[in-house]
Amino acid sequence: MTSMERRIKLKTLNSHITCKICRGYLVDATTVTECLHTFCKSCLVKHLEENNTCPTCTIVIHQSHPLQYISFDRTMQDIVYKLVPGFQEKIKREKEFYRLRDLPYPKDIPNLGSEAETEKPSANGVPECDYHRMDEQVNIGLECAASNLKTLKRRFVRVSSHATITHLKKFIAKKVLDGIEKYRDIDILCNDELLGKDHTLKFVYVTRWRFRDPPLKLQYRPRIDI
Repeated sequence: MTSMERRIKLKTLNSHITCKICRGYLVDATTVTECLHTFCKSCLVKHLEENNTCPTCTIVIHQSHPLQYISFDRTMQDIVYKLVPGFQEKIKREKEFYRLRDLPYPKDIPNLGSEAETEKPSANGVPECDYHRMDEQVNIGLECAASNLKTLKRRFVRVSSHATITHLKKFIAKKVLDGIEKYRDIDILCNDELLGKDHTLKFVYVTRWRFRDPPLKLQYRPRIDI
């Protein structure tokens, strides 16, 4: 260990990577989009069956549909797996244990009726899932900022907050340039500021639009080489 390195005990980080409901390390970390507090997905869903407030700060998430304002936090879950030795493998072994005995895994989400994730058979008979259905969604208004580009027929879209600016570029290129491979010829801006290709829509919303009314308004134009 060099003089510039400093070891940090895991217990000093526990308050940041544990669920305030079950007190265990986060499993399927899920964040309340209104206040950014994070819990195990199953713990939070069970809490919201009887409540509409955040378990930590008690802010009202939504009066009638709080489950629509929580989202899987992949970054936080990756942090937990990296910080806690063997935790990811432990979860895998537990799930396999219950699966082999045809028992429900305790951390699985209970049946939520119409809001539950469902599997739909595809044309080849293999079940296919909408993997982003439970993500936090972002409403976006896309405006053309150039006279030499077509205007989208569908200017307002609703997409996963985990989608990136590159995903939007591909969508726009397919619609207005007649080819998804031409996405590099598109620039996307917010408040006249050019957005990075790897920015997620959640990041853009939080940093550029947090205190404004939805939808998040973005502009697209032909790429300008600087």
